Amino acid sequence: MGWKTLDDMDLNGKRVLVRVDINVPIVDGVVTDSTRIRRIAPTVRDILAAGGKPILLAHFGRPGGERRENLSLKQLIPTLERAFETTVQFAADCVGPAAELAAESLQPGEVLLLENTRFHAAETKNDPELAAGMARLGDIYCNDAFSAAHRAHSSTEAIAHLLPSCAGRLMQAELEALESALGNPKRPVTALVGGAKVSTKLELLGNLIEKVDYLVIGGGMANTFLAAKGYPVGKSLAERIMKDTAAEIMEKAEGKGCKIVLPKDIVVAKKFESHAPHEILPADQCPEDGLILDAGPESVAEIVKIFEQSQTLIWNGPLGAFELEPFDAATNAAALKAAALTRAGKLTSVAGGGDTVAALNASGAAGDFSYISTAGGAFLEWMEGKTLPGVAALEQ
Repeated sequence: MGWKTLDDMDLNGKRVLVRVDINVPIVDGVVTDSTRIRRIAPTVRDILAAGGKPILLAHFGRPGGERRENLSLKQLIPTLERAFETTVQFAADCVGPAAELAAESLQPGEVLLLENTRFHAAETKNDPELAAGMARLGDIYCNDAFSAAHRAHSSTEAIAHLLPSCAGRLMQAELEALESALGNPKRPVTALVGGAKVSTKLELLGNLIEKVDYLVIGGGMANTFLAAKGYPVGKSLAERIMKDTAAEIMEKAEGKGCKIVLPKDIVVAKKFESHAPHEILPADQCPEDGLILDAGPESVAEIVKIFEQSQTLIWNGPLGAFELEPFDAATNAAALKAAALTRAGKLTSVAGGGDTVAALNASGAAGDFSYISTAGGAFLEWMEGKTLPGVAALEQ
């Protein structure tokens, strides 16, 4: 761990520039999901408790370097004040005289919110002058936006070189969870990867077969691997042009001592809709007009057995069409087993990715996982073994 945390910094009387992700959904001016705001609250509260003055840097939407009032961060102030339980001041820019005056005027116990960093086109170009303007507003830089750490922007990368820097509580939790899952994990390690396409997760699969003991593949991806084994997949979602690539991945995995786990049995329907008539068949017996919509009970039994033998689990993607009942059965059963093992202290479970979060929430298992990342792209790039600019900057 080459980065500092808030505990390593003297925050008393200091202005702390905190890069956060508060890119929350808004309908008619009302925040409909404040999860991201609630998750940064511990960082803000800890800075205030230590006598620091939090100054929030954030983007909102994609204004393309133009000032657009519907993408102003000002509309988030009521939600922020409820989450932080204190007054939130606002500056109509993230650099310049108005922002500098607001930062200088900030009183102890208050929080300052700076306007959308992406109102400046230079932000996404990692412009050093823009970063310098931001740096003039604070004494310490704290990055609490892991979800934006895979982008080298002025407020995530360049600024970290200009001020004493550290990770916020959310960033710290994310990095520690990922380190425990892939950096220095307890073995055996199992990765469960699902989703629609092999082509979008080639780098991920390539990195995982180097690091895990079991690789469970589900969803539409599994159909591509079944096709690579010569099994019929009917009209199922599958990337038939990726069969050779899937075969190469299986061959490489065998050479690395990584066991790839594919469905032994499949749940097949004729229509992609909830409660469509369906049957359970061996994995090599999908009819020509069939759609594989889930893994069958024999497959789930094997996955559960692997979970019981593992000490670390990394989960990305569902095992089937989890959004349609009853084709969420395999995902739910596996998730609940992982949750139970985690609750019993027998498994470290880390999950991430949009569909993953939705599937685990739907199953009721999410609350018992060791850590669930909402970071999306940054989570995937970390799993792919890529260097994240926002994290690398903190390490320097």
